[in-house]
Amino acid sequence: MTSGEAEVAVTERKRTRSRLISGPGTLLVWLYGVMVVGAVSRSVYQIATEFDRAPLAYSLSAVAGVVYGFITYTLVRGGETARKAALVCCAAELVGVLTVGTWTLVDRSAFPDATVWSDYGMGYLFIPVLLPVSAIYWLRKARTA
Repeated sequence: MTSGEAEVAVTERKRTRSRLISGPGTLLVWLYGVMVVGAVSRSVYQIATEFDRAPLAYSLSAVAGVVYGFITYTLVRGGETARKAALVCCAAELVGVLTVGTWTLVDRSAFPDATVWSDYGMGYLFIPVLLPVSAIYWLRKARTA
C-alpha cells in the first residue's frame, strides 16, 4: 500500500466515524449527554440517601444512566461497529422504557418512587421513549448513507 492509499484509507475511516455525529446525530449526542447527567446524578443521589425506600426504581435509573452513557460514547466514537452497538443498545433501551413504563402504569405499588423510565419518561418530557426511536431511525439511515 502506498502512502497515498494509506492516507485515503485513514481519511475514509475518519469520514465514516464522523458520519454518526453529523446533522441530527449531533442533536442525539447532546440529548443523550443530558440524559446521562440527569439519570446518573439522580440515581447516585437517591441510592446514596434513600436506597431502602425504592431500590428497584433507583437501580433502574442507574441502569438507564449507564445505557445512555454507552450510547453517547458509541455515537461519538462512530464507525460501523459503534453504529451497530448503538443500534442494539437503543433497541434494548426502547424495550426497557416500554416495559418499565407499562409496569409503572399497571402496578404502581412496585415503584414507590419514579424511575427515569416511569410512565414512559413522563418526568423527563417523554424524552426517554422518543429518544431511542429517533436514534434507531438515525442509526439505520446512517448505515445507508
